[in-house]
Amino acid sequence: MRIRRILAAVIATAALAGLGLTGAATATAQGAASYVTPSECKQGGGMPDLADNLCKGGMHDGQRVD
Repeated sequence: MRIRRILAAVIATAALAGLGLTGAATATAQGAASYVTPSECKQGGGMPDLADNLCKGGMHDGQRVD
């Protein structure tokens, strides 16, 4: 009986820890700014368009240039 309670507590703790890590990762991904520097845009294969403040082409296509 005691082993069952300990096992249940371990499983519950692991489940809650997993939810906490997942929530933190999601919040970071959603809150990340989509700004790149002109040099990052060029390194990613794009061309910074400073008139529109956008990176055109490459890995950072469509991201704002700051």
